[in-house]
Amino acid sequence: MITVTANPINVQEHYEKLGSSSQTGAIVTFVGLVRDINQGASISSMALEHYPGMTEKVLEGIVQEACERWELLDVELVHRVGDMGVSDTIVFVGVSSVHRENAFQACAFIMDFLKTKAPFWKKEQTPDGSHWVEANNKDNEAASRW
Repeated sequence: MITVTANPINVQEHYEKLGSSSQTGAIVTFVGLVRDINQGASISSMALEHYPGMTEKVLEGIVQEACERWELLDVELVHRVGDMGVSDTIVFVGVSSVHRENAFQACAFIMDFLKTKAPFWKKEQTPDGSHWVEANNKDNEAASRW
């Protein structure tokens, strides 16, 4: 299931959906949070914007590719948009599989491509005002390993 929402993400609810199959032998999750510092600057809040319709389509493509590369039972991908405070959940990626290696690899793949391909734009609020966050070369390097 893929969801883009302005509502808070209930991590437990999405985690529980991943274990519904009796074949499940592994569940791997990633939870991304708003942190209070980025590149040395204090962050008080963050706003995330997206391209409705296009964002979901890109996320579906990423999940589909993961399902083609690895044997997966289920994928839960939930991404928040709108205004968020420090420690709020930005993204939940959960993958279930019969075996752990498939789940680990697929979860990392989904996050690496979400960070580089999905049309999200992040604006951070600092004591000096707000600014848009630039693309990160480390994210591109991580995605290039696939």
